[in-house]
Amino acid sequence: MSRGRFITLEGMDGAGKTTHLEWLRAKLAARGLALTVTREPGGTALGEALRKLLLDNHDPRHPDSEALLMFAARREHIAQVIEPALAAGHCVLCDRFTDATYAYQAGGSGMAWERVAELEQWVQGALQPDLTLYFDLDPAVGRARARQAREPDRFEREKQAFYERVRAAYLRRAAEHPRRIRVIDAARTIPEIQLELEGIISSI
Repeated sequence: MSRGRFITLEGMDGAGKTTHLEWLRAKLAARGLALTVTREPGGTALGEALRKLLLDNHDPRHPDSEALLMFAARREHIAQVIEPALAAGHCVLCDRFTDATYAYQAGGSGMAWERVAELEQWVQGALQPDLTLYFDLDPAVGRARARQAREPDRFEREKQAFYERVRAAYLRRAAEHPRRIRVIDAARTIPEIQLELEGIISSI
């Protein structure tokens, strides 16, 4: 049995990740592919407990502590969900992965980029997504969309400058990994975006 493909979706809240993940799920399932759909932080009992702590608790915390919690959740997620699914030949669709830690904890909160890289190597080893879809959007537009959809979580309460740094960090990651990360203009209409996605996933 061949190893499955690992696809991650990235972007700030309001960029349409959830909508496009559901579309991708339907498209790939229609081809008869075995799928595992998951998210970060989350995906396991420990991960979901840490997700609640990370997103719902508004107390200030050091960005290093935040990243360590993220990577603790990620270690369990890889061991319990991602690696077994890939070994079984599943296509894994994951809402956020390590690129989000670079964006939010390094870019947004100011943690050293190199420290995130050290944790990435320690926790993941050689594991990287085969494809990352980064939905890029002006932070002001994304925040306005997200506020209309739900009550903001801890990260969504951050100031505009925080989100400018998050976006810059995502674009830095895309520049560092151009073969893996595809930058999608999320300001366009949903049909326009999904037409582009159709072309990207045609070889999967």
